[in-house]
Amino acid sequence: MPHAPTWQRVQLARHPKRPHTLDYLERLITDFQEIHGDRAYGDDAAIVCGYGLFDGEPIMIIGHQKGRDTKQKLKRNFAMPKPEGYRKALRCMKLAAKFNRPILCLLDTPGAYPGIDAEERGQAEAIAVNLREMTRLGVPVISIVIGEGGSGGALALGVANRVFMLENSIYSVISPESCAAIIWRDAGKAELAAAALRLTSRDLLNLKLIDAIIPEPPGGAQEDWGASAQFLATTLRSSLAELNKMSPAQLIEHRYDKFRRMANFFEE
Repeated sequence: MPHAPTWQRVQLARHPKRPHTLDYLERLITDFQEIHGDRAYGDDAAIVCGYGLFDGEPIMIIGHQKGRDTKQKLKRNFAMPKPEGYRKALRCMKLAAKFNRPILCLLDTPGAYPGIDAEERGQAEAIAVNLREMTRLGVPVISIVIGEGGSGGALALGVANRVFMLENSIYSVISPESCAAIIWRDAGKAELAAAALRLTSRDLLNLKLIDAIIPEPPGGAQEDWGASAQFLATTLRSSLAELNKMSPAQLIEHRYDKFRRMANFFEE
């Protein structure tokens, strides 16, 4: 689907049958052991974390998880994490750094949960701390947008040495509906906002905000979960081979330089 309109990409990114984090783990990771809780408040089912084996090698996996049916969607809070979710993720990242394990983050959220209880427990602070601490991790960090990459809710798992997007995923500072409601006072103009936001994988690759686009099966990832997982695995495999050659200091410097260069434009 090389020339699909932006709004069609948004709809594919949100497709109810699109594979989520646990679907990819089932196809790529063996011996997965989930880690629960932030050791401060509680567990947040909107983010899944744990150790597993990829190609027989240990790796830490952290990802947003959407539900399929109503019960699961409520349990997972529609993949909108609260502060304890980000603190759980950070706890797992630090564990991975301690034991020298690479980290894979799978991004798929409309955004961080904006509720009063989340704000009371320090939502903005939890996201900010993740951004800071991810720059300091001395292990390879790879982030892949597998569906929706919404605002700081996604970026809190997105400060990585390699950032990829699946072909029909989206990554943006705000949802098209919210953008339209602010700009035109009409959420119904979301399709117009989506085009203006430049949120598709091709847009972000052109802007040099991501490293590469991971292809999807014809029609989208929802048409063939296994094939989509294999495309993702190929990219992950080659990236790990590259990054594992770098020292902790080099990985930190690489990640820092990568994000400092973003949105800097120079002319001769």
